Amino acid sequence: MVWDTRIFRLFIVWYCIGIILLSFDLLPPWLEWANAFFLMLAGTLGFLYFFRKFGKTAGSILGIVIFVVTFIVEGAGASVDFLFGSYDYTERFAPNLFGVPIAIGFAWLMVMATTHVLALSIFPQGGWKYAAAGGLGAVIMDLIIDPVAYLLKGYWIWEDSGFYYDIPWTNFTGWFILAFILHLLIDRLMKRQPDTKSYGLLEKRMVLLYILITAMFVLLAVLGGLWLAAVLTTLLSALFVALAQKRRPL
Repeated sequence: MVWDTRIFRLFIVWYCIGIILLSFDLLPPWLEWANAFFLMLAGTLGFLYFFRKFGKTAGSILGIVIFVVTFIVEGAGASVDFLFGSYDYTERFAPNLFGVPIAIGFAWLMVMATTHVLALSIFPQGGWKYAAAGGLGAVIMDLIIDPVAYLLKGYWIWEDSGFYYDIPWTNFTGWFILAFILHLLIDRLMKRQPDTKSYGLLEKRMVLLYILITAMFVLLAVLGGLWLAAVLTTLLSALFVALAQKRRPL
């Protein structure tokens, strides 16, 4: 677990530097690539979590499947308005591959790993309730990620509109459906390959990762005046984490 620890420490250092630069508006234009790299680090931590929990083969396949499936779905969404609604990615979240930022696949790895740990804490028996909790946890994250990335960062442009910061409701239902299906996949893997080992440290890191990512986007929302998104996400994410901790303290 040496590499896990090194990457996690790098993520924490990168995170702290980012908080300072963003809080005081010190991020220069030439350093915009650091935002994508930040999510890549977070996604790598998610991949390593699956790698450790389910073993080299199953964990690697799971991580690759999550990355590829979400990347393809996001690409289909941007190209033919599939699942999420009508939107287009800009070049501000580069590097892009086939019109989709590579960091998107890493972001989904982070989302799936962190919500997996929290949802499983709430419903340790797994099943559709676990998958639904994981889907809701993902939507809670997107309540803050999407307004910030769309309105403040300009990483993508919505061509549809909706009641929540002009983001269509299909985006959030799409997030839930995709996360729900992927959590069902993880649930099936858990039943086929029960994990008898204890990795408390890794699970704690995933919970912390969920909190840190959400907190950073909340900070950006506050700085950008998106108060509804900041307050709503803070309340819902705090409730989600608190419920997980109450059911199975990590």
